[in-house]
Amino acid sequence: MTAARLLLIDDDARLTGMLGDYLRQAGYEVETAGSLAAGRQRLDRGTPVDALVLDLMLPDGDGLDLCRELRASPRHRALPLLMLTARGEPLDRIVGLEIGADDYLPKPFEPREMLARVKALLRRAQPQAADDDVLRFGRLEIDPGGRQARLEGRPCDLTSYQFDLLLVLARAPGRVLTRDQIMDALKGHALEAFDRSIDVHVSRIRAVIEDDPKVPRRILTVRGAGYVFARKQDAES
Repeated sequence: MTAARLLLIDDDARLTGMLGDYLRQAGYEVETAGSLAAGRQRLDRGTPVDALVLDLMLPDGDGLDLCRELRASPRHRALPLLMLTARGEPLDRIVGLEIGADDYLPKPFEPREMLARVKALLRRAQPQAADDDVLRFGRLEIDPGGRQARLEGRPCDLTSYQFDLLLVLARAPGRVLTRDQIMDALKGHALEAFDRSIDVHVSRIRAVIEDDPKVPRRILTVRGAGYVFARKQDAES
């Protein structure tokens, strides 16, 4: 099996050197870039990368800008993306998730946690062999095998993580799922107490699949409990 290829974009040469060595020992191919310009150049040439680790603050710009560019690009829209943020900046993490990052990791962190996050990103990006029947809710179709949601036949612009979150909810219509249950189903990591990642991803999904995201009819919030995907007859509009 070919080793997954990772790209680390961070201007901290000591950090990328250490992480690169650690991830290579874990069996990955690793390339590094110390600026947005170098990262863009690498992404636009050569063999595609399988996952991107992107620092928020870079010497020639903001990692959020590159995140926006990638999610607007057909070539890189589904690229698994882990964003690195400085501890104590929850707003930046939320913004990163809103514009398309799949996950974030606050600095400082242990290399082992980075490895776990990367593994989770790559696992979610893999096609699922089992239970690939297309789920249909009126104008909305969710295709597990093709890893795509379609609204009126048009592909929905969702990250890999957001697609999996939508699939978890849609496979349990009418059942209220807590945030912890959703994270368990996604094989994710334990959330920090102030973290809003599930809420941010749900908001992004609603913006794509709901006619009016402010008055959702497919993914409903149950205050104090979690989220529920509307039963088929209620979600078919």
